[in-house]
Amino acid sequence: MSSSKRIGEPTKDFFLKVPDGYRETISEGMKAMNFLDQKLVRGKGTREENLKRLKEAIDNSDAIVVGAGAGISTSAGLTYNGERFMRYFGDFFETYGITDMYSGGFYHFPEPEIKWAWWSRHIYYNRCVDPPRPVYDMLLRILKDKEYFVVTTNVDHQFQRAGFDKKRLFCTQGDYGLFQTEDGKNGRTYDNEEIVMKMMESQGFVRDGSGVFQIPGSGISMRVGSELIPKDDDGNLLTMNLRSDDTFCEDIGWRKASAAYSDFLRRHDGQKVLYLEMGVGLNTPIIIKYPFWYRTWKNPNATYACLNYGETFCPKDISDRSVCLDGDLGEILDVLQSY
Repeated sequence: MSSSKRIGEPTKDFFLKVPDGYRETISEGMKAMNFLDQKLVRGKGTREENLKRLKEAIDNSDAIVVGAGAGISTSAGLTYNGERFMRYFGDFFETYGITDMYSGGFYHFPEPEIKWAWWSRHIYYNRCVDPPRPVYDMLLRILKDKEYFVVTTNVDHQFQRAGFDKKRLFCTQGDYGLFQTEDGKNGRTYDNEEIVMKMMESQGFVRDGSGVFQIPGSGISMRVGSELIPKDDDGNLLTMNLRSDDTFCEDIGWRKASAAYSDFLRRHDGQKVLYLEMGVGLNTPIIIKYPFWYRTWKNPNATYACLNYGETFCPKDISDRSVCLDGDLGEILDVLQSY
C-alpha cells in the first residue's frame, strides 16, 4: 500500500464559523447574468491609452483583485498541446490517440498503473517545474507592494512557485499537488509530491543536471509499479483533488482560502478596487468574470480590466470604467513593468 501525507480534516465548528467566499462570489456572478442581455463591447481607446489607464489603475487603487484563468499559464509556456505535449506524452498519443493534456485527464485508462503514469507526468510537468517564461514573476513584481488578492481556477501551483503570499490566494478548483479519497467524504487532502516523484522514477524518467526529470535514450514505461497506486492510511483509493463533480473535497485549507477571499472583498467594499482579470475564458465565467462585472457595476469607484488573447470584452454598462487589452499576457506585463 502506498500512502500520502495527510493535510488536514475539518471540524463541524470550523465550517459553521467561516464565510464561504466561493459560493458568495458565484451568487454575485449569477446576478451579473443580467448583463448577458446587454451589448458586450471591447472597451474604448488605443492600446497605448489602455496600457497607461491600466498602469494608473494599478498605482491608484486601494486594492487589486486578480482573477486568473488558464491563459496566464499558457502565456508562461505551460501549454497542454503541441510540441510540449508530444515530448512528454507521445507514447499516450500513439497508444490511445490522446492529443492534449486536458482531454487526457478525462480518459478512462484500462489499468490503474497506466492511469497513474499519466497523472504523475501531468502533475510533475505542470506543477513541479518552473514555467519557461517568467509571466508569474512579472505579475508579482507589479503587485508586491500593493494590497492584492488572487482568485484563480488554475490548479498548477504556479502562483505559489513564483512566491505569491499563500494567505492572499484562493485556488477554487483544487491543486495538482493534492490527493483526496474518491468520494471526498472524509474532508481530508493528502500531499502527493513524494509519491509523484517515485512514480516518475518508476516509469524510467531520470533527472538532468538541473534536477528536472527527462526521458532517457532508453525510453520510458507507460506504467508505474502497483505498489505506488495511492491509498490513504485506511487503504482507501485516492484520486486527484480537482473539482469535476460533487465529490470534490473542500478541505480546511480550501475553506480558509475561501473565507480569506470573502474577508478581502468585504474590507475593500466601496473603495477604489481594480478587478484585474487575466486569461479567463468562457469555460467557468461564473467564478471570476461575471462576479468581476457585477462588482464593478455595483461599485462606482471600481475599475475592471480584461487581459486576454482573443476574448477581450466587457459589458457596455461598465465600459467607461473598463480596460480591455487583447494580446499575450507576458508581453502586456512586460510593457507595464517599463512604465
